[in-house]
Amino acid sequence: MLNRKYFQSLFAGAFKKSLWVYHANAGACNGCDIEEINVFTPYYDAERFGLKLVGSPRHADILLVSGPVTRQVEPRLRRLYEAVPDPKLVIACGSCAIGGGIWFDSYNVTGGVDKVFPVDYFIPGCPPRPEAIIYGVALALGLVDKKVAPYSYREGESPHAGQPE
Repeated sequence: MLNRKYFQSLFAGAFKKSLWVYHANAGACNGCDIEEINVFTPYYDAERFGLKLVGSPRHADILLVSGPVTRQVEPRLRRLYEAVPDPKLVIACGSCAIGGGIWFDSYNVTGGVDKVFPVDYFIPGCPPRPEAIIYGVALALGLVDKKVAPYSYREGESPHAGQPE
């Protein structure tokens, strides 16, 4: 499996102007789908990053998957993954695509998308906010750096000490 730096350099060079996204629903409640489609509305305007939804996996650069993987949909997801031309980037969006969601222990759910094929990035949430989806895709493309602010406090102190109420 290739590493992320390779993908970022490859995508930065080969797809500077546009990346085409194919959205696949593996059987979710459509909460993630609504938020994913919302990313492409004028309010969030994902096209400013060069992202565009396509109707065929053969035209896609990114495979965006939502929903838990069931035994029935697993072979179809494999065929879908194989239909996306290389190099491809796979993003699992939502807690169902990451680990099966609330149906993780159901008899017909095999787990997350990573049980079927390799996933490059995970966007958590149930459903993930459009801002989180945009940040996850931008992080995958190397448009932003991962920044997490460290925060610590001493034992016995309130973690919110000094913050306005």
